[in-house]
Amino acid sequence: MSFTGKYELQSQENFEPFMKALGLPDDQIQKGKDLKSTTEIVQDGKKFKVTVTTGSKVLKNEFTVGEECELEMLTGEKAKGIVQMEGNNKLIANVKGLKSVTEINGDTITHTMMLGDLTCKRISKRV
Repeated sequence: MSFTGKYELQSQENFEPFMKALGLPDDQIQKGKDLKSTTEIVQDGKKFKVTVTTGSKVLKNEFTVGEECELEMLTGEKAKGIVQMEGNNKLIANVKGLKSVTEINGDTITHTMMLGDLTCKRISKRV
């Protein structure tokens, strides 16, 4: 199953408390929660390019499954991490205490982020 495609955010759960726990300022959280975010993924074997556009903010990450890379976090901070693939439809990354699971199921991508007891879930559909 290929992740390649463009996806538009449909719904999100627990966004505000999660972003607050990450340390994002309230004004950014308020702006971000109402904006429709678009994710573009290009997969070439084990290499991935992921671009998330939310309003004027663009977050770009490139990685190869199983290799250490530098990932830009939601806060804009960069941190080293390794992205693993589980089965052929799930990407898992652990970066600075944040666990990120991205799962593709047909035309839907579910992105779940966990920080301690807090979980934020974002569901996007292929456009």
